[in-house]
Amino acid sequence: MKFFTDRVKFTVSNNECTAENKTEIPLDILEDPEVFDNPAPQTVEFDTEESITAETNVAKEVPFDLPVEKENDSIDIKIEAAKNEEKADGKLLVDTDHDLITPYDPKRDLENYHYPTLDLLKKYDNDGKPYIDMVEQTANKNRIVEVLRNFGVEISSIKATVGPTITLYEITPAQGVRISKIRNLEDDIALSLSALGIRIIAPIPGKGTIGIEVPNAKPNIVSMESILNSKKFQETTMELPCAIGKTITNEVFMFDLAKIPHLLVAGATGQGKSVGLNAIITSLLYKKHPAELKIVLIDPKKVEFSIYEPIANHFLAKVPDDDAEPIITDVTKVVRTLNSLCKEMDTRYDLLKAAGARNIKEYNKKFISRQLNPQNGHRFMPYIVVIIDEFGDLIMTAGKEIELPIARIAQLARAVGIHMVIATQRPTTTIITGNIKANFPGRVAFKVSAMIDSKTILDRPGANQLIGRGDLLFLNGNEPVRVQCAFVDTPEVERVNLFIAGQQGYVTPFELPEPDVESGEAIGGASDVDMQHLDPMFEDAARLIVLNQSGSTSLIQRKFSIGYNRAGRLMDQLEKAGVVGAAMGSKPREVLIQDEVSLNNLLSSIRK
Repeated sequence: MKFFTDRVKFTVSNNECTAENKTEIPLDILEDPEVFDNPAPQTVEFDTEESITAETNVAKEVPFDLPVEKENDSIDIKIEAAKNEEKADGKLLVDTDHDLITPYDPKRDLENYHYPTLDLLKKYDNDGKPYIDMVEQTANKNRIVEVLRNFGVEISSIKATVGPTITLYEITPAQGVRISKIRNLEDDIALSLSALGIRIIAPIPGKGTIGIEVPNAKPNIVSMESILNSKKFQETTMELPCAIGKTITNEVFMFDLAKIPHLLVAGATGQGKSVGLNAIITSLLYKKHPAELKIVLIDPKKVEFSIYEPIANHFLAKVPDDDAEPIITDVTKVVRTLNSLCKEMDTRYDLLKAAGARNIKEYNKKFISRQLNPQNGHRFMPYIVVIIDEFGDLIMTAGKEIELPIARIAQLARAVGIHMVIATQRPTTTIITGNIKANFPGRVAFKVSAMIDSKTILDRPGANQLIGRGDLLFLNGNEPVRVQCAFVDTPEVERVNLFIAGQQGYVTPFELPEPDVESGEAIGGASDVDMQHLDPMFEDAARLIVLNQSGSTSLIQRKFSIGYNRAGRLMDQLEKAGVVGAAMGSKPREVLIQDEVSLNNLLSSIRK
């Protein structure tokens, strides 16, 4: 067997290598290191006859007692796996004292906290067991088959799956039947069954069948107790598990808000929207510790979320204001709260960057294992869930001041653990704009009155065909899922909140940082301020600013117990008068007057 290269030819014989036609290597090649560092590709040519001869010679002269292959002989081969290197079982090669460090426990401040118990929730008859009326099922089946045959549609089989409020009839059409033909018979099937809420799924994803959803004559109530008592919820590993009801196959339906990561809820008045929000909040309260979760509740209607005020020191978050209520109802405070959340988001991103973490889960893991020093500003980050009950009212009153911070939070806040759930009873394009829809991939649609509203929420019809009373469509992908929302009544929510409020909590609600952007007239600057009509507190505010040498709007607000808009107008007047400089984002304004004497001279000139 011969090997040819561009320099040397090797012949293999008797396990020895001899060089033939040896040529001297030019001196310039020997002196050039790049030739040996980057050699040209080498080729190996095999002569079939010589190779066979060489192999035979080697086999004959080999000094070992190895079996020689003979023609037409079959030799069994014994195969053994190479031995793997012994593993270190995850032990560190360095820092042997690492395991001796006690991990940080974020629940230490409330180590005796007990999660709410299931006996606080109400049970209903036949809870979790759908009522099956064979007479009703047989009659519906016969009517469906009859209508299809009347229009020339033959089917080979039909199957019924009974859910809490909806029965799914799966039909297998005969060969050659067009799916569109069955879809066009939706109104005729509804007429024959004398039922509202008929919906045709053609085809059912993952199956070769067509689904016809028909409401049950006697719907069952899906209790919150049956949802939270399920094995699926009890053993879940989701970060923010939200159990909202059961599907038409009677399975508990859950989603992880941390992965969605923002949810848009819409539906007409009285169709179960507020109950759905209560179900989301209740499932979070049953699964998360106060140290792990903070909730920002924004309620323009002022009555929907007031029931959660007792748990303010445990779970709620608010802006740092002496007179700020834990449930945010004032529109101006809503703007300030959203801007405060934007600042919290930016601060968290700075901490993630300093820690070398990509998301809140990695960051908290490093902090718990004491890899991050609190003296450098690091802290344990709880998840923050922002829930807005009536988004449409905020858009009408505040407009862009509301939409812009919401869009910014929705775009960026996922990685730092800030998630939003906004609800509206007016799902129009003026309320749910394209910017909002693009950043809220999770959609929950309760019954709406018109198909155009369904298309606004889900980008497709369907929500207008629901039967109401908690019947919803959940969309977080290609196809919506029909779910019967769990019913959680007001007394149940009160019992859960009182159970939590009866335990030791934090001294105050979780405080968000001071907002970066000032709202109302403060955004416009001081160019259009009327100095002829100064605020009665103008001089007092000027003395406060000069005395503290801090041009902060929140300082004026706290000291004089006034609203944020009035404090912003005062700051604009002070800027126009030359007491403070222009706004510098999140930083306090520069104070231009350094002493009280100069201030008195300035005030005297203004009085004249």
